Amino acid sequence: MRFGLPAIRVKSKDVGTWISSRPADALEHHALLSESKAAQGRSITLSKIVKEYDTPIGLRRVLDDISFDIKKGEKIAILGKNGAGKSTLVKIIGGVEPPTSGEVRRDLFMSWPIGFSGGFETTMSGLDNIRFISRVYGVAVDDAVAFVEDFAELGRQLYMPVKTYSSGMRARLAFALTLAIDFECFLIDEVIAVGDARFHQKCFDALFVQRQHCAMILISHDLSIIRQYCHKALVLKAGRGRVFDDINFAIDIYSTL
Repeated sequence: MRFGLPAIRVKSKDVGTWISSRPADALEHHALLSESKAAQGRSITLSKIVKEYDTPIGLRRVLDDISFDIKKGEKIAILGKNGAGKSTLVKIIGGVEPPTSGEVRRDLFMSWPIGFSGGFETTMSGLDNIRFISRVYGVAVDDAVAFVEDFAELGRQLYMPVKTYSSGMRARLAFALTLAIDFECFLIDEVIAVGDARFHQKCFDALFVQRQHCAMILISHDLSIIRQYCHKALVLKAGRGRVFDDINFAIDIYSTL
C-alpha cells in the first residue's frame, strides 16, 4: 500500500445525548466534558519540518524549519512559486514521504493527497482497489463501492484493470474514492476537479460545499478559491515558510515572490 498509513480516529461521546439518556454523577460528567473539549482541540501539527535530498550537485534542503497547525474545520492554503516545496510538504503531511527531521502529529482522520492515484494496484480492477482500500481504512465496502460507482461515472470500466484506464479515468477513481471515506481533513495538491465542466462542478460542490465542515490543506493557483474558503495561509519561499492569518495579505506577499 503506497498511501500513508491511516490516522487513528479519536471519537468522543455526544455529551448532551449521553446526559439526557441517563443520570450521571459529577465526576462522570466532568470526564465527558473534558473528553469533548480534547476532541474539539484535535489538530494536524507540524513541528520544525526539514526535508533534504541528495542530488548530483550535493545536498539540497527543500523544506527548512516549517511549523504550523490546523484544527478541525480550518482550511489553510500553501502558497509558493514552483520549486518552493509545496508538493513535498503535502506528501510529508500525508505520510507518503518522511521528513528528514521534525515531527508531524496527525490527530485528525486525514486523507492521502486528493487525486493521488499512485497507490492503486494497476493489475487489479477499479472495483477491487476500492474493496481493498475500504478494508484498510475500515469503511463499509458496499457503501464505498456504491458511492464511487455513482460519483466517478466509470461504468463498466470500473470492472477492468486500472492499467487500462486513461489518466482522466484514474483521476476520477482517485477523487471519488477519497470522498467515499469520511475524512476529517483533506490534502489537496492542485487537483481540485477533473473531467469536463459538468464533472468539474460536481467535484467542487462535493468538496467545498458538502464537506465545508472538514479541515483542508490546499495547494492551488486559483486565488479566488483560497480567498473564499481558507482561514490562513503558509507562504513558502526557498524552503522557508511563514503563516499569515490575513489571507489577502498572504496573497499580496505571494504575488511579490
